[in-house]
Amino acid sequence: MNPSRWLVVLACVVATPAFAQVRELPDFTRLVEEQGAAVVNIATTQQARRPANVPQVPGIEDEEVLEFFRRFIPRPGPGQGGPGRPESRSLGSGFIISADGYILTNAHVVDSADEITVRLTDKREYKAKVIGADKRTDLAVIRIEATSLPVVRFGDANKLKVGEWVVAIGSPFGFDNSVTAGIVSAKGRSLPQENFVPFIQTDVAINPGNSGGPLFNMRGEVVGINSQIYSRTGGFMGLSFAIPIDVALDVQKQLRDKGRVARGRIGVVIQEVTRDIATSFGLDRARGALVNSVEKGSPADKAGVEASDVIVKFDGKPVESSSDLPRLVGATRPGAKVDMEVLRKGTSRSLPITVAELQEERIAARDTPKERKPVEVAANRLGLVVNELTAEQKSNLKLNHGLVVAEVRQDARAELRRGDILLTVVHKGKHTELKSVDQFNQLLAGLDKSAVITLHVKRGEATAFVTVTGLSDKG
Repeated sequence: MNPSRWLVVLACVVATPAFAQVRELPDFTRLVEEQGAAVVNIATTQQARRPANVPQVPGIEDEEVLEFFRRFIPRPGPGQGGPGRPESRSLGSGFIISADGYILTNAHVVDSADEITVRLTDKREYKAKVIGADKRTDLAVIRIEATSLPVVRFGDANKLKVGEWVVAIGSPFGFDNSVTAGIVSAKGRSLPQENFVPFIQTDVAINPGNSGGPLFNMRGEVVGINSQIYSRTGGFMGLSFAIPIDVALDVQKQLRDKGRVARGRIGVVIQEVTRDIATSFGLDRARGALVNSVEKGSPADKAGVEASDVIVKFDGKPVESSSDLPRLVGATRPGAKVDMEVLRKGTSRSLPITVAELQEERIAARDTPKERKPVEVAANRLGLVVNELTAEQKSNLKLNHGLVVAEVRQDARAELRRGDILLTVVHKGKHTELKSVDQFNQLLAGLDKSAVITLHVKRGEATAFVTVTGLSDKG
């Protein structure tokens, strides 16, 4: 090869800035040296063997395998206890938040533990007691009797940027003080049945035993607590979720001060505003939380909130998704008076509301309304046969209007069931209460085949908005 050509090639390599950037990878050594000592291993002893804590997540599945979120709890190995015998398991990790022994971890790590052992990096071991735990956020505060302990520094999770490097330290599979690194994949993630936490998603390698361990930014500050993974196998697959540290610190303060966490509630059942719902409601775009129903006597009821309102702001903060509302309301102290902005039939309204306190869940009794004998009539353009409510049904259901679904034909256009009550139909922002079969069928007959409508449906004690795109030519 011509020597001059070699010179050209070498010059191109040296002069390319991108080549130099690829070689500049982050160095985590100083971070680990300074912060690693504040991360602890947590083991518990229980009187009887319990099944691995693997919560099933409804609605997350595909054709071949059920997808689910797993807490990072390793299964016990051979010989680690049996029925009726004490059992010790390294359940997870934690980190020291005060020099006098307070430690933050996950609630599921210490749940139902009879004895908790905390092991430091210098091999010292202490018995710990639970100061308080909050299952709604999966956070717990425990304490050991010790002084002059190393502590972590706290960062601001709100300043995290997607793509930023982060580091996890914990005890995966019992291997103390293991370090893994990755980047922030997304922020503000909503997970099924986790209404009060805007999770930080990362691709940091997290495995059983990492639960409760800290997530650090590159300045060595804790920005999150590793809590869950998304997996088909039970092991790491590139999707990890951490609780933002600001959420955790608020919870731990309440646990230390009062032993419990007080959260706000306003008494509404909500659902997501999809693009189709936004179209049928005449909204400019899909945003906010759609109110399905309002609990009688609740703060929302007293404030004048109505079913079909779309909540777009709470206490001055935007509600872009329905998942935003529980977090905002839950973070509001009970008794606080705030303004809530709603969209009602295309008009914006500001409603002052006094937030109440969220109590433990109560299981409500479900009454099945008596159904009227179906009348043999042709199905309408939705593939439904509907009947008017009897006086008895209206009295039992406390309704003054509505149609009951008597039959759902095979070619039905809506995901409805026999016994559902259709309350309202929404089309191009117009809300029409359903009072008679003729009225409903005439309304459907006047719509284009490609029309998008939304039905307000009552099923048992629950209500929901069901969107239908496209109508049958028949009916």
